[in-house]
Amino acid sequence: MKGLNLLCCCVASLLLLGTAEEVEDASEPTKRDRSHLESTLKLNEDKPADDFSGVLQRLRKIYHSSIKPLEQSYRYNELRQHEITDGEITSKPMVLFLGPWSVGKSSMINYLLGLDDTPYQLYTGAEPTTSEFTVIMHGPKLKTIEGIVMAADSARSFSPLEKFGQNFLEKLIGIEVPHKLLERVTFVDTPGIIENRKQQERGYPFNDVCQWFIDRADLIFVVFDPTKLDVGLELEMLFRQLKGRESQIRIILNKADSLATQELMRVYGALFWSLAPLINVTEPPRVYVSSFWPQDYHPDTHKDLFLKEEISLLEDLNQVIENRMENKIAFIRQHAIRVRIHALLVDRYLQTYKDKMTFFSDGELVFRDIVEDPDKFFIFKSILAKTNVSKFDLPNREAYKDFFGINPITSFKLLSQQCSYMGGCFLEKIEKAITRELPDLLGSIGLGKKPNVLSCDITGCGETPKNRYRKP
Repeated sequence: MKGLNLLCCCVASLLLLGTAEEVEDASEPTKRDRSHLESTLKLNEDKPADDFSGVLQRLRKIYHSSIKPLEQSYRYNELRQHEITDGEITSKPMVLFLGPWSVGKSSMINYLLGLDDTPYQLYTGAEPTTSEFTVIMHGPKLKTIEGIVMAADSARSFSPLEKFGQNFLEKLIGIEVPHKLLERVTFVDTPGIIENRKQQERGYPFNDVCQWFIDRADLIFVVFDPTKLDVGLELEMLFRQLKGRESQIRIILNKADSLATQELMRVYGALFWSLAPLINVTEPPRVYVSSFWPQDYHPDTHKDLFLKEEISLLEDLNQVIENRMENKIAFIRQHAIRVRIHALLVDRYLQTYKDKMTFFSDGELVFRDIVEDPDKFFIFKSILAKTNVSKFDLPNREAYKDFFGINPITSFKLLSQQCSYMGGCFLEKIEKAITRELPDLLGSIGLGKKPNVLSCDITGCGETPKNRYRKP
């Protein structure tokens, strides 16, 4: 009898053990195939990356010799808080992830880089997990860099972030990962937007920091999920900051495989309904609907549709990587155009001030009248009439009230006085960079020429800027 009982106990134990193993195998999620990701992003190609060192060297020279002198002379950085460093000129394309908390921003970065179940993966969870601005960049080995170190390193493009204070630098972290994709691009993960928390409680100017990254991002992913479609004050402020960057925005509806077809259609419509008042463009933004994480799609969902959407998004990302030099030159040229317009406006304010001043005039009252109503003195209209400036590129009139509040008009010189016998005129040099040097540099890449071999016949680098104030 004892032998029979022992036999029954052994059989029951084996059955329970087998059932537990089956349950464990069934609960283990199936990983998604990554071959489409590697082929679309060209991660399996062994060809060396293009050498643009010559182009970057020429671009840096144009900026320092033709753009920066006028930028510093008229204190453009104090108008737009945008100072370009050498690290920014030579930096890789930046992809910025924005959106509400726990919508899958960090999981998406883990998926793109294949970091899941590795020591490198970003921490994810259902609760708000990312409280820092995390910069994921390439490095020879896994390494974490503190924000104060990143800001102190002038070789990197993050040194201007020091102006946001030490509290912010404690919330800035860099992670170097030896990954092939990061050799060509840098990812920035941001804290999720939490509408029920006041911005002041973050301890640093969150919107200003977001604006700094937005101004420098080549591609901006705004991520949502089916449970977080409401738009609060902080998200509304974020979309105001994105104004003018619509071509770089990609909206992502993540975790789409968690919904049935009918529910997905309703959520898609609700997302557009929420975003419609925030995106004031004639063409609707591109919305990618998929699920960006390593687990396989849920059964009975539109797997083929989600896969096509994912590949389209990866193609967008790869296009930004392929056009990195063209985008960099275009960015510097756009910056030069804004600096030139700013210098022309300050020159016009100063010229008007000098024309209205008499021996008995109160300089402060005269200039206050000019700043309060610039249209009365045709400040902006004269710029449009006498120069090839578009009215859509003119800055806000109100911004110059604050600008001249901290920069007295008498501290500036007229553009006609910004010339030297050897160096030429600041205005002529920046106009030459905008109309000739930068377009020629861009054309040398577009025509398929070797980017590291540039001649002065192409770029005009051997010419001396014309100076109408120099004696013949």
